Amino acid sequence: MAIKFFKRTLGFYVLLFVLTPGYGQQSEKKSDVLNLKEIKTTLAQDVSFLASDSLNGRALGTVGYDLATDYVIKQFETYGIQPFFKTYNDSFLVNDIKTKNIVGVVKGNDSLLSKEYIVLGAHLDHIGTAKVIGGDSIANGANDNATGVSVVLALAKHFATMKSIKRSLIFVLFGAEESGLVGSKHLANKLKELNTPIYTMLNFEMVGMPMDGKKYVAYLTGYSKSNMAEKLNDYGDKEWIGFLPKAKQYQLFKRSDNYSFYKELEVPSHTLSTFDFSNYDFYHHVDDEADKMNYDFMSDLVELIIPAVTAMANTTENEILLN
Repeated sequence: MAIKFFKRTLGFYVLLFVLTPGYGQQSEKKSDVLNLKEIKTTLAQDVSFLASDSLNGRALGTVGYDLATDYVIKQFETYGIQPFFKTYNDSFLVNDIKTKNIVGVVKGNDSLLSKEYIVLGAHLDHIGTAKVIGGDSIANGANDNATGVSVVLALAKHFATMKSIKRSLIFVLFGAEESGLVGSKHLANKLKELNTPIYTMLNFEMVGMPMDGKKYVAYLTGYSKSNMAEKLNDYGDKEWIGFLPKAKQYQLFKRSDNYSFYKELEVPSHTLSTFDFSNYDFYHHVDDEADKMNYDFMSDLVELIIPAVTAMANTTENEILLN
């Protein structure tokens, strides 16, 4: 059984490497601004691979999770994202199981502000399997959280081409989020020990579907913990970030990787999400599949995020502050 799974996984991975445009090779020409068609194509390719049956749910300590990390590293290399540490791998243990975060960086160009970092992250792992339905036991984790990973990769692709950002950007895909935010706790503590100046942290979680009947496009968990929502709206010149009461009711602020940075580093740290408890029925479910995601919506969302992050990286003063 294990041999059959390995052969099937390897075959799929090789096929993806050959067929995916730009995968495994440096693109000859980089655009300063990604267009909507490019964004949509990139998002769909990333989610489709990460949420494929061949990765078997990306659980901690599995071949599927290793294939997911290999994929992310290959994309970072293709886009020209440099490792933040000596390599992209930031390894740690979870109950004697070795796993890792993947961490890259785009350095800012300002002599002073480039020493400050904005962390853009999403968790890469998922739960592996779930309740069997129709003979299917693989919890593919498309919305949770291949969508968040795909947004981080789209932002990495964009900002790798930018020559004008002042602050530096750390792009991180976290491991072991589903095991209790272990990967983000590890990295936050490591950055703290290294005295790395972190300005803000913005995490992306479950962004594959538009919100149901809301006037805003997305929300931030821990909305009132800082003025980040207000500033992102200002930077985008549009009221696109809102407050979701259920996010506060269910304490979502403490349930994703942003919380580790808030707790350990005491900096503005939030998760951006569009899951509103009514617009998606397949949380930790075998039907959380790539073909259910709304890639037109996701590409529009990335188009809103890019100018907001650009402004966050370029303000002369630290405008985003804890309340």
